[in-house]
Amino acid sequence: MKKSFILGLLALSLVAAEKPQAPNTLSAQEKKDGWKLLFDGKTTNGWRGAYKDAFPAKGWNVADGLLTIQKSDGSESQSFGDIVTVGEYSDFDLMFDFKLTEGANSGVKYFVAEQSPKPKGSAFGLEFQVLDDDKHPDAKLGRDGNRTVGSLYDLIPASGKRANPIGEWNTGRVISKGKHVEHWLNGKKVVDYERGSEKFRELVAMSKYKAPEYNANGRFGEAPKGHILLQDHGNQVSFRNIKIKTL
Repeated sequence: MKKSFILGLLALSLVAAEKPQAPNTLSAQEKKDGWKLLFDGKTTNGWRGAYKDAFPAKGWNVADGLLTIQKSDGSESQSFGDIVTVGEYSDFDLMFDFKLTEGANSGVKYFVAEQSPKPKGSAFGLEFQVLDDDKHPDAKLGRDGNRTVGSLYDLIPASGKRANPIGEWNTGRVISKGKHVEHWLNGKKVVDYERGSEKFRELVAMSKYKAPEYNANGRFGEAPKGHILLQDHGNQVSFRNIKIKTL
């Protein structure tokens, strides 16, 4: 009986040890390593509307530990609006989970610098594309698939990616240190580049970002720091486990 009791306790200990970490929390090691939550799973603290002082009154909601942009019939950023972090970042490691609905389009932008006067549409920044590649037409636009999920939008296609099915969670990651930037999708590096390099500027010159409005306040994508942005593109998309570490 005593031996069985001890074995039972060991089994319970193993189960407890294998219990997955709760969403929107940081482990003791993550805290020690300097990670900070950008979304606490309960409030919109730390976020506001792009080009606004407050969080959007409607459209974005927090429920069941998710930060979700609701579906609308508007075009990009004309309905509820993008949201940005209050803080700005330069050297960072950013991680986030996202879940798409069928045919959905969104994006996670970084180095977003709000410009004056405000440009039309979405705030400018480098974008980790969040997209249903099979059902959204944007996947077939651009060049060589550079508008598909995980890509540096309209600049560099994601290579060798493994995206989970629509309705399941995917994990995105952006690492920026100095001029070097990487995109990761579900634990695999899919993009890497050097901001401001000759090659980068050649890619910009072949993209939608060559337009004068994108370069009115300096070269596109080369701001020394900027906000993190979650995009409203008229489709329902959910986010969780949004966290960042300053490098």
